[in-house]
Amino acid sequence: MMGAMQPEPPLGDRSYVIWVLDDPRTGTAAQAVGIAERLGVPFRRIPLAWNWKAHVAGLVPHGSLMGVSAELGLEPGRGEAPELVISAGRRSAPVALWLKSHYGCRLVHCMSPGLSGLLNRDAFDLLVIPTHDNPHPAANVMPVLGAPHRVSPLVLTQAEMAWRERLGHLPHPRVALMVGGKVRSAEGMPAAMAHQLGRDVALLAIGMGGSVMATTSRRTGAAAAEALAEGLGPAMHVLYHWGEPDENPYMGYLATADAIVVTADSVAMISEACATEAPVYVACQELAGPRHHIMIESFVQAGQVRPFAQTLSTWPRAPLDEAGRVADEIRRRFRLD
Repeated sequence: MMGAMQPEPPLGDRSYVIWVLDDPRTGTAAQAVGIAERLGVPFRRIPLAWNWKAHVAGLVPHGSLMGVSAELGLEPGRGEAPELVISAGRRSAPVALWLKSHYGCRLVHCMSPGLSGLLNRDAFDLLVIPTHDNPHPAANVMPVLGAPHRVSPLVLTQAEMAWRERLGHLPHPRVALMVGGKVRSAEGMPAAMAHQLGRDVALLAIGMGGSVMATTSRRTGAAAAEALAEGLGPAMHVLYHWGEPDENPYMGYLATADAIVVTADSVAMISEACATEAPVYVACQELAGPRHHIMIESFVQAGQVRPFAQTLSTWPRAPLDEAGRVADEIRRRFRLD
């Protein structure tokens, strides 16, 4: 005999269908993916690729797939409908709005949605906007410090375990040096600046009886990377050059560092460094653009970073976990428990 029909369970007691719009720019995608990972439930990543039409898609009311280069299978009736879409960046915003107009899903969007935001501000259920972009207060706006990312406490613990033996020969205190380059420039970091930075950090490590764990990025450039290596030469150190075939030790450096020095050009690297318990110093302010200077000042005011001045010390600082804080807000607002 069939039992009585049970009422539909609350949202948190069943599978909640989450889609993440995966922008091809790594730093942009990491914001949406990082938040989704912190929710602790399965989600589908929708890889996006763009053509020239993406620049005008924001003008279309209620969103558009204009500018999306590939067939994504997003049309209604093709697979399970999303209940929550998490996106990041101006190009993803029209796609998110299109999904809401067709599926009625909730939208969480990171960064400014651009023209789409001006035309459809209330359509976004939660806008996660950096404080350095001076977001206008609203019920659906959540200011964050820097940028959400994928460096969670669990990821750091896993990285520490994975890299413990491989970095075990390096004496403490270990200084992680994360080097970027000029923003939106093909010139790379000035070689003289890279050499001086390497030398300053090396002398600090030598004075403390410690070591340096350094890595460059795609913006550093070959000449600057070589100059950095020369500057680091006197100290016991390891240096990963961007693009080397070996595994990038970036996460291992973050997880095992006693102090972190990061160049001022990268919102992502500064935000990720602050996810650790180590003191964080920002170097080479000349590399920062106007928005980066505003962002760095917001981190300084929050007690998360200090300018690098050839000294290292500790101060009370709680690890920054903006992706976790946004995930908590999503659970609270949408009953995703």
